[in-house]
Amino acid sequence: MKLRATDLGWRAGGRSIVDGVSIDVEPGETFGLVGPNGSGKSTLLRLLAGLAPRPAGAVHLDGRPLSALTRREVAQRIALVEQMADTSEALSVRDAVELGRTPWLSALAPFGPADTRIVEEALAAVDMAHMARDAWSTLSGGERQRVHIARALAQRPRLLMLDEPTNHLDIHHQLTLLRLVSDLPVTVIMALHDLNQAMGCDRLGVMEDGRLIACGPPAEVLTPDRLAAIFRVRATPLHDPADGATIFRFHCLENVR
Repeated sequence: MKLRATDLGWRAGGRSIVDGVSIDVEPGETFGLVGPNGSGKSTLLRLLAGLAPRPAGAVHLDGRPLSALTRREVAQRIALVEQMADTSEALSVRDAVELGRTPWLSALAPFGPADTRIVEEALAAVDMAHMARDAWSTLSGGERQRVHIARALAQRPRLLMLDEPTNHLDIHHQLTLLRLVSDLPVTVIMALHDLNQAMGCDRLGVMEDGRLIACGPPAEVLTPDRLAAIFRVRATPLHDPADGATIFRFHCLENVR
């Protein structure tokens, strides 16, 4: 699915949170959003998903205005996993993931064997099938994050949005999740804090003070000068001899306290 956002903006409390952002994300692309805390990444994701009230600008999905779609139609196309997502304490893991099928169900198309298969595949994809019967209230933060992602996968979206998806996950599940996301046959937009993880995206958008200040291949936009100016760190590019990938080692700038 192709997404085009034009001059997106949103204000709260008289302050501009997102200001004049325009991006094109191509079908099948993994597009990363990076920037300091408070730069507008999470709000931009909500704008792209049509969840923020009274936004400026427009979003188009495959050429159709997002505003012209019903909430059900949007939910059949877009799944968003937010940082602070929550789920009823009374649900089991399987119940929570089954909620992802809601946009596809109706009186004429109730939950059936195909939906069960999709839910089981989503649980297996995030390594939570063995905990399907467990109560939500017993899960750790990392386990809850994986269940939220499973629910998004069960939604079978064409555009998957993830806000800091590796938060609370141990390193094994971080790497497993990122590999899973990269292999999905969908368009992906995700906000990331870990800049080395962001290097694995097809393209990156760099946010600062609500504006998109750079967009392009990771190696072109995450330059040492830009990292120093925006993140206030000195970055030393290193090359992994195993695959030639570029990674950064970070140091605090001397004048930062």
